Amino acid sequence: MHRFTCLGIVLVTGLAAGAESDELLLSLRLPANVPPVIAVWGWQEPAFQPANYKAHIEMMARHSGVNLLATTLRAPGRLVTDKAVREEIGQAVRYAARFGIGIAMDLDVRLAREAFAQAHPDELQQVLRLREVALSNSGEATLAIPRDRLSDHYTFQATYNSQQAGHVVRAYAYERGQDGIKPETVRDITARCRATVATAEAVSVSIPCDPDTAGKTACVMVSFTLLTADVFAPHLLSFQRQILNSYRDVPLAGACKDEWGFPPCFDGNPAHDDYWYSRFLARAYGEQTGGRELLRDCLLMTYGEAGREAERLAAVNNFREMCRLRNAKVENDFYDAVKSIWGPGAVVATHPTWWPYPDRREFKKNGLDWWIVRRDWAQTDEITPYCVRTALAKKWGSPVWFNMYYSPNLADYQAEMWAGALTGGRIDYHPLWPVDLAKEPNETRYHALLRGGLMRGDCRVRLLNFVTQSPLDCPVAVVFGQPCAMNWAGPAYDDVGLAMSDALWQAGYPADLIPTTEIWTGSLVLGEDGYVQYGPQRYRAVVLYHPDLDKAAMAEFFHKAAKGKSTLYRVGDWTRGFEGQGFDGNASLPREMIVLDDAKTAAERIVERLIAAGIARQARADRALGFGDCRSVAPPAQGTCRLVDGTHVVVSGVESASGDPIQRTINVDGHDVAVDAVGLLAIRLDEQGRVGAVAAGGLKSLHAGELSIDLPERTDLALWRDEQGHYQGVLQGSQGPVPAPLLKLTENWLRLSVPVPYP
Repeated sequence: MHRFTCLGIVLVTGLAAGAESDELLLSLRLPANVPPVIAVWGWQEPAFQPANYKAHIEMMARHSGVNLLATTLRAPGRLVTDKAVREEIGQAVRYAARFGIGIAMDLDVRLAREAFAQAHPDELQQVLRLREVALSNSGEATLAIPRDRLSDHYTFQATYNSQQAGHVVRAYAYERGQDGIKPETVRDITARCRATVATAEAVSVSIPCDPDTAGKTACVMVSFTLLTADVFAPHLLSFQRQILNSYRDVPLAGACKDEWGFPPCFDGNPAHDDYWYSRFLARAYGEQTGGRELLRDCLLMTYGEAGREAERLAAVNNFREMCRLRNAKVENDFYDAVKSIWGPGAVVATHPTWWPYPDRREFKKNGLDWWIVRRDWAQTDEITPYCVRTALAKKWGSPVWFNMYYSPNLADYQAEMWAGALTGGRIDYHPLWPVDLAKEPNETRYHALLRGGLMRGDCRVRLLNFVTQSPLDCPVAVVFGQPCAMNWAGPAYDDVGLAMSDALWQAGYPADLIPTTEIWTGSLVLGEDGYVQYGPQRYRAVVLYHPDLDKAAMAEFFHKAAKGKSTLYRVGDWTRGFEGQGFDGNASLPREMIVLDDAKTAAERIVERLIAAGIARQARADRALGFGDCRSVAPPAQGTCRLVDGTHVVVSGVESASGDPIQRTINVDGHDVAVDAVGLLAIRLDEQGRVGAVAAGGLKSLHAGELSIDLPERTDLALWRDEQGHYQGVLQGSQGPVPAPLLKLTENWLRLSVPVPYP
């Protein structure tokens, strides 16, 4: 066996053609340290029958190139803390290893909610509901406040609601004026409220009225306890690590933490009258704000008070920021624990995104913490906008981004697979969900994915993993004011600049979407060469989008950047600081920053300047992705792009999932490259115009400078120069000896098999 290294990857030459059984299936897998092919596996109850897990593993081993299964429980009544669950998972992990498949198990606290509740009954998450009722001059005012039914895939179609009775936490009475509540009239009337009904389903209250309450309004705050750990619970991190440590002896490839955060809210609570709550959260809020009381500020944040506009803005900012940082702390402690238990190469999956769109629903779920949640590979979900996917790849130095994707339409997988290859990404394959989750076993949903040419196309896409570990080159950064976007009392709530990013992608100039909080953390920097930089990406243009309510220190960054080479733009005024105080932010920013009226005008101006600077267009985003009421643009399944390391990528996968013909001459850095291939071509030239790396599906011929390849049969291959300048290569799906034209280049070839489609 030959051992050789590419891009820091150690490879072992493949097994001889004709090898049997497990050895043949092993040759379907990518080597270690190359970004894997990932698929989701939801364990339902049938998987716990004796050795039933084998059927799914064998199916994936024979009919896909998948070498990492992101696995989670979907079996009601089973907890990851159960001994029987741990033993069954251990057996499955060891069985999958026979075929070169690793398993990253979902070991989230939400899959042991009952165990946490038993161990720490006083540390469960609560939701605080604020509701108003008019008071009169006599009699009683009554109000009924029902609980909300909060549910997601972690609850197995049940809810997060516990059986504990709700209770009144606080009540206020006050007068209203033209500008909102008159703060001098606010009185605590909790002692006057009488709970006439207090169950897990609802709380009803009665408030006696008298002449003093005539014309006033009461706000009653009721708390309901949820069957899930409080995000601010003192024992949350230790319990999380306890779960992970209990699996220490299981040879997992890693562990999953999926869509972490508070329980989901599918409308984002547009009335802003529900708050996550617990005494620990309230204490944290007091520490965050220098001693302010959360309950009193909830009244202010929801309804507003005359003369206290700045305080309201500050309260919302601090509440959002506190939640964002705490959720990230829980996520990142999970990351550190996985690495400490299973080693630095352990996988931390899956994505921190829940609602796959950076909007009001995600603000409430996790504080939109996506950019500070640690992952080795950028990971997103469903229709997460491409500008977010590419930005996260820059943040984490990720060789690829993975997007967990599912659709009832098989053609959507095809489009996503090839569009991902075009923009530095891969699909994390989620099975189709055409039937009720509890009635149909997981395996049947995979059959459509494993039939036809989808997995063949995926095998061609995976060749990119050998020749580049670089993300898409995005010449523009749209840096949105995160406090402004998330503050419902501010001027631009729920606007993170996606319209501008979409316009740039549609014009063929992809943009990364980055929050201003990445300036606070020092992740968005001014590089030594004078360009604003995020990870490996240098930007020709940077747009500061709606900076109102941001921290004053941000201006310092842009003054430094103004002395560099990136052209700076601003959309939206900056009139107040993070604490809501008046602040002439516009004047604090550099005079060199170009001010534009709106996103559309800004996008047009930026495109004009990029064209004038000779920056070549890439494939224009011409598709639309939709989810609920959300829409964003997506790149095509056919086109050309370039990566940060100079690799040019051409994909063609419109007609066939396995790839369409590419028979053309393209210009790469001023050099003509003639190619006859299928589905994929990726090529990178060195400073002398020599081929440094190439990957191609179904290659028949390639002519690029001094490199000329003509093959008797179409062949999937990847070829690159190592640190000594010698070629190393991968052949995929070909039988028999290495073709003579390729042996002339190198004798070091890794042989990969391709899966047989599911019958």
